[in-house]
Amino acid sequence: MISGLYMGELVRLILVKMARKQLLFQGQTTPQLLTSGCFSTNYIYAIESDKDEEGLASAEKALRSLGLDPSAEDCAATRRICQIVSTRAAHLCASTLAAVMRQIRDNKAAEKLRITIGVDGSVYKGHPEFSRKLNKMVRRLVPDCDVRFLQSQHGSGKGAAMVTAVAYRLATQHAERQRVLDTLRLSREQLLEVKRRLTEEMARGLSKQTHDQTSVKMLPTYVRSTPDGTEQGDFLALDLGGSSFRVLLVRLKNEKKQKVDMHQKIYSIDQDTLQGTGEELFNYIVYCIADFLDYRGMSGASLPLGFTFSFPCDQTKLEEGILLKWTKGFKASGCEGKDVVKLLKEAVQRKQDFDTDIMAVISDTVGTMMTCGFDDRHCEIGLIVGTGTNACYMEQMRNLQLMDGDEGQMCVNTEWGAFGDDGALEDLRTDIDREIDAGSLNPGKQLFEKMISGLYMGELVRLILVKMARKQLLFQGQTTPQLLTSGCFSTNYIYAIESDKDEEGLASAEKALRSLGLDPSAEDCAATRRICQIVSTRAAHLCASTLAAVMRQIRDNKAAEKLRITIGVDGSVYKGHPEFSRKLNKMVRRLVPDCDVRFLQSQHGSGKGAAMVTAVAYRLATQHAERQRVLDTLRLSREQLLEVKRRLTEEMARGLSKQTHDQTSVKMLPTYVRSTPDGTEQGDFLALDLGGSSFRVLLVRLKNEKKQKVDMHQKIYSIDQDTLQGTGEELFNHIVYCIADFLDYRGMSGASLPLGFTFSFPCDQTKLNEGILLKWTKGFKASGCEGKDVVKLLKEAVQRKQKFDLSFVAVVNDTVGTMMTCAYQDPKCELGLIVGTGTNACYMEEMHNIETVEGNEGRMCVNVEWGAFGENGELDDFCTEFDYAVDEASNYPGKQRYEKMISGMYLGEIVRHVLMDFTTKGLLFRGKLSERLKTRGIFETKFLSQIESDRLAMRQVRSILQHLGLTGSTCDDSVLVKEVCSVVGRRAAQLCGAGLAALVDKIRQNRNLNQMSITVGVDGTLYKTHPHFSRIMQETLQDLAPQCEVTFLKSEDGSGKGAALITAVACRLKSEQSL
Repeated sequence: MISGLYMGELVRLILVKMARKQLLFQGQTTPQLLTSGCFSTNYIYAIESDKDEEGLASAEKALRSLGLDPSAEDCAATRRICQIVSTRAAHLCASTLAAVMRQIRDNKAAEKLRITIGVDGSVYKGHPEFSRKLNKMVRRLVPDCDVRFLQSQHGSGKGAAMVTAVAYRLATQHAERQRVLDTLRLSREQLLEVKRRLTEEMARGLSKQTHDQTSVKMLPTYVRSTPDGTEQGDFLALDLGGSSFRVLLVRLKNEKKQKVDMHQKIYSIDQDTLQGTGEELFNYIVYCIADFLDYRGMSGASLPLGFTFSFPCDQTKLEEGILLKWTKGFKASGCEGKDVVKLLKEAVQRKQDFDTDIMAVISDTVGTMMTCGFDDRHCEIGLIVGTGTNACYMEQMRNLQLMDGDEGQMCVNTEWGAFGDDGALEDLRTDIDREIDAGSLNPGKQLFEKMISGLYMGELVRLILVKMARKQLLFQGQTTPQLLTSGCFSTNYIYAIESDKDEEGLASAEKALRSLGLDPSAEDCAATRRICQIVSTRAAHLCASTLAAVMRQIRDNKAAEKLRITIGVDGSVYKGHPEFSRKLNKMVRRLVPDCDVRFLQSQHGSGKGAAMVTAVAYRLATQHAERQRVLDTLRLSREQLLEVKRRLTEEMARGLSKQTHDQTSVKMLPTYVRSTPDGTEQGDFLALDLGGSSFRVLLVRLKNEKKQKVDMHQKIYSIDQDTLQGTGEELFNHIVYCIADFLDYRGMSGASLPLGFTFSFPCDQTKLNEGILLKWTKGFKASGCEGKDVVKLLKEAVQRKQKFDLSFVAVVNDTVGTMMTCAYQDPKCELGLIVGTGTNACYMEEMHNIETVEGNEGRMCVNVEWGAFGENGELDDFCTEFDYAVDEASNYPGKQRYEKMISGMYLGEIVRHVLMDFTTKGLLFRGKLSERLKTRGIFETKFLSQIESDRLAMRQVRSILQHLGLTGSTCDDSVLVKEVCSVVGRRAAQLCGAGLAALVDKIRQNRNLNQMSITVGVDGTLYKTHPHFSRIMQETLQDLAPQCEVTFLKSEDGSGKGAALITAVACRLKSEQSL
């Protein structure tokens, strides 16, 4: 329809058609006219001459060459046909050109397009009218385009060379541009190396030895908890960290669901104030607070206040912050090295318009974490990527060497903006990074921040553009004064240029470049967009690598295979950049694929976070005071412990006296054990050990060789609840069955051996081989036994079984057995102590003091039975509501009061009652009491030992709490549970120490000694497994009985060996007496 190849043929076909319709050539045609291609397009060029005569003559000539005899009318008609065909071609060409020009104008978002069209071709050049018709119609179709047609003078050959030259230039420029930009691209390996280096710097920042040398300061924030949903009240918040300053009123209403009402006002800060004096800056802040309170109709109000102060601070408490250095363009003098809370309070005093209680100073990063933590309890990291960048996270106290204590967590402000200040990133920094740093307000500082944050991102792009322009890679080598001006390329430009719609992004690039006085080509705009993408990608990836280091630290702290965590995020770059968050999220997941991470955008900024920190601090302070009030009832002073010692000493004297023995709670029972082993004992002895939920049968062989040797063999049998609480006959039948089974197991069926019976219950003895059970303890309730001789009950069961015989039976309790076992190793051992399921003590008393036994010579071991101490009210003023609750729910209310404050059977129950009390008062587990925690005995005493066992205690606590159905417990809950266990365990150890002090001082006074050295034999699971019980007990004993040097010897073989030794000694003495 347009081109010269077909234009002449179009005319020929029209002439043929008209001739056949008798409209031309008198209806005649010729063979030539009917031949395709005979009417050359060149005929048209001649026929359409701008001179009519020449045109008509050319028409006649052309027609005659085709064998026709045209009339003048035929020639004029032929000329008209040629004009119409060429006009159509020109107009069709104009319309398509107009579409192309409109596309270009729209691409450039230009109101008026100025453009040149390069033209070549025989029709355009040879046809006398085609170019004019084309130009005219183009201008009619696109009147808003300033178009120029430029005819190619040298044909397509020169064009081919030009295309090659341009392609070569573009390839060269592209390669050079890529070389510049490649320095900004970071591989996965490089990002993993950044992660490793930050991990190393974090460890150095946490360590007391290296903290001062590291660039990543890992500052304690003293924020120990995130919101738990119970906070309420009105709180002020201040947010200072950029070019604007916010004052907020945050109202927390604890209704069915906690509700937050926020009101705020924003104040701008001018450059003079930013870089003036500290007094001027803080005066302005106070002016803003006063104005806000007036605006809210609260002039003169006094409210708790949280101060978001987004600069590096050193804190020694939550309400103090020593400014280390200004960042983000702030340079107010007289502030660095000062407490910003004090500066603010001084400004408040100068203003005297209101008063406030400043409870917390935090960074914007901590505020962001707390804000998001309000919505998602998994939020343990705060991230800011805006004017500056920083991160904080919840660190285990045990890793914070700068802090005392290793329980729970504390939020650590990494101050990672300074990462690299010590050269750690030098191999990753580019010449552009160094140029930015050199031109900054703080050269050599905040180097990581200068590679990431919004304050520097636009400037990075500007410097790259300048560098490329000077290398003839952009803008045809041209620069402008605006482009050379620092700070002129706003980071906001990057947000627009990186629009996810290519057309909008390129248009924004052109607009930004034109605002800098440049006349960019499409190629310049595309290159600028690519530069922005690479700069922002590097920032996002660097941020991802450091976040990965923080997440790995948290995961390792928790020893979790897969970490589920939420990151609270704020900052203009993260929120404003269309691609930053996606790039960050994607790279984080690549670097830590074993973490289930969620990014939660802070909707209310760090101001709400400051109020939340303040509210949490306010809640914690109130709750702490109430908890301590309760726990103080379980804490014993030195004076109280001395009084316990005095009262026990008094009760022991009453127990030894014939006149008062029946009335006292401490029975001081004679054991008829008169001697410890002397080394000559030998032979085979059976031993039975009954005192808990398991029952042991032992064979003890004493060989009197050069050195006395003891061989022991044993077997353990369990006792079910039905047997424990059935009849006495059933219980002793079971015991005899166990002995028979053991003898058969040892190949000694039918043997007759002496037997030592460790019977760990209160007994009245008148001789060694008799024991009248006074009362069951430790959960035993077998009927028909109390008031009976247990040796007789045992022998009757043996007779019923008739499988073996017993030649002699000595009855001892576990405490005496423990003393004898340890005395075998240490002759100075004259006391026995059991602290396990129950508790008791025995010691060697002077015979003249034991009025209930005849004879005054020598000594006898006395079974104190101190577990019953307090049954006559001696401990009432030391007992708490929790002790009474445990006692009332026990099998024997009012009995074994001292034991119920000390022994393993009851400590877990005391803890459980304290936890229930705290939960009911809303001081623990967010006030939600699990059904399992209401179950008696569910909190086992072994949990106390596990919880306090080592530095992994918080994990132990969480595991135990989950076992108790408290799956939603927090780290704060774990810390408190551990504190309760510690207080209850400490009281038990101190009470035990006070009791021992009474015993050792009694022995010392018996012997009229000023100083005494003595050994105590000890057994029992609580003493052996609890990590602090023995130490606290010994410290208490040393404090209350300073004239006694006491050594503790653990019984490694249990009280069974002791029973056999007592039997062996008794047999030896009996043999000696018969001689």
